[in-house]
Amino acid sequence: MKLEDLNQEYDKMQQKYGAQELDSIYNGGCTTNPDICFVFMNPTGKNIASVKSWHGRKSPWLGTKNIWKLFYNVNLLTENTYQQIMNKKPKDWDYAFCDYVYNELEQKKVFITNLGKCTQVDARPLSDEVLNKYLDLLLKEIDIVKPRIIITFGNQVSSIILNTKISVSQSRKTPYDLNINKTKYKVYPVYYPVGNGIFNIDKAIEDIKWIINQELWVLWLSKFLQVFFVKFLKKLRFCLKF
Repeated sequence: MKLEDLNQEYDKMQQKYGAQELDSIYNGGCTTNPDICFVFMNPTGKNIASVKSWHGRKSPWLGTKNIWKLFYNVNLLTENTYQQIMNKKPKDWDYAFCDYVYNELEQKKVFITNLGKCTQVDARPLSDEVLNKYLDLLLKEIDIVKPRIIITFGNQVSSIILNTKISVSQSRKTPYDLNINKTKYKVYPVYYPVGNGIFNIDKAIEDIKWIINQELWVLWLSKFLQVFFVKFLKKLRFCLKF
């Protein structure tokens, strides 16, 4: 199964649970063994890709600003890209720029998705009942991309995915296990950083930095050393010829 195979189901669910005049928003970023999978709640009409006239990628947060502050501050977005985002109005996000942003996230080994894919006209919360309708599809999504770690945003999303009552304030920097098809994933609940949760963005940034340092620095160091030694061996072989 591929990620694209899930989109048709998401589109059907948009008609039941989302705004009829808008399209579903799917996911984006690195789709093969990303280091981090970020799971948000659900998209809104502020995403420029939600209108039916849009024919580019339908990935989260296109045409918005606040969330990119988080990705920039946890070193998953370059300053150049962040400044371009801050200087653009929603109408300035063309297909090429959307691809440019998500190509950068792909290079950073980041995958971004929402639990609920049904787009609402505004930021009204979805009920647990509706979000639970999407849970099986999200688990399939995770099983396809196979991330190293998962970061879930907010009490509601974290509780539904982990099937247990989660209070982020009591679970900061605490990993939980999520089992999907005999594979165990490590999940970290984090404060929701935008919308009504914007006042918690600094806490979310702090926790994500800690998670990255705790979980990924050894992986990144090993990758760096691997590249270094490959280059060293090539140079050594060259020198030995003479």
